[in-house]
Amino acid sequence: MPGATGNDVTKQVYAQLKELRESLPPGYSIDIGGALERSKISMGLMLQPVPAMFIIILTCLMFQLQKIPLMILTVLTAPLGIIGVSLSLLITQRPIGFVAELGILALSGMIIRNSVILIDQIEQHIKSGEAPWDAIIDSAILRFRPIMLTAAAAILGMIPLMESSFWGPMAVAIAGGLLGATVLTLLVLPTMYATWFKVTPDSRPEQTVTASAPSHSE
Repeated sequence: MPGATGNDVTKQVYAQLKELRESLPPGYSIDIGGALERSKISMGLMLQPVPAMFIIILTCLMFQLQKIPLMILTVLTAPLGIIGVSLSLLITQRPIGFVAELGILALSGMIIRNSVILIDQIEQHIKSGEAPWDAIIDSAILRFRPIMLTAAAAILGMIPLMESSFWGPMAVAIAGGLLGATVLTLLVLPTMYATWFKVTPDSRPEQTVTASAPSHSE
């Protein structure tokens, strides 16, 4: 079956044996073991540290960005990678298994990193006195090449692994998700920033007015 893992086939066979399982005499049962059982155990072990990892990520983002709204905007960009992951796995007919899910976890960190870089650039432009609307546009243009080149380097690094039957789904998930998320981050994140802070083309930079004593010339 193209695009299916051994676990998928095992689940289908187990479902088709429903009538047989129900007709077994008392004391007899049919259980699933092997790769599917090991996969469930591995997935459970992998998900255990996720809550602690999420809290640590939020703490680091708060130290870096120093504003709760900016932290929320950064975290909201992480799901953008799911679009690229789904399309890439669908096109290559690769299954979403345990290894692909590992790639998705790694991908979320890469996406958040790009978002932090872009938001930090916007904040620097605004602090320098630039109008918020212009700061958003200029930051997206300024960071377009570095972010795209960094993503391209990571994607090219995944290409040798794509032919592997074991690591292939992870490589495809990371490459496709990173490509889609990088493009969407450069488009969606500035839009989210402008919407959240109600930035319009007429927005003016915050100016600090310094009052000086008038000089009287005689």
